[in-house]
Amino acid sequence: VQLQASGGGLVQPGGSLRLSCAAWNIRNINDMGWYRQPPGKQRELVAMISSGGNTNYADSVKGRFTISRDNTKNTVDLQMSSLKPEDTAVYYCNVKARYTAVVMNTYWGQGTLVTVSS
Repeated sequence: VQLQASGGGLVQPGGSLRLSCAAWNIRNINDMGWYRQPPGKQRELVAMISSGGNTNYADSVKGRFTISRDNTKNTVDLQMSSLKPEDTAVYYCNVKARYTAVVMNTYWGQGTLVTVSS
């Protein structure tokens, strides 16, 4: 089981960045998404997308971030635009997969740093 995230880096305010995450050897994937942990703060939900394409965004990123997934490749992307310094954080890929009829497993990627600074 592995989640491989990529795409982090340094970007100027107002710029764009795209994060990608690939899930390996995970069956019965339901939701895929991204969380982030700003410096000195708790981890928070950024965006989530269901297997059917329903999306959920944090209020702070609505209209600026777009989440998408490819169910044939088990990948999830996060397109981030109009980035602000407060978007600076370690971003974590998150996958929820059904283990049994009543049990869901949650998997986390290794985290990728996004720094928004001039």
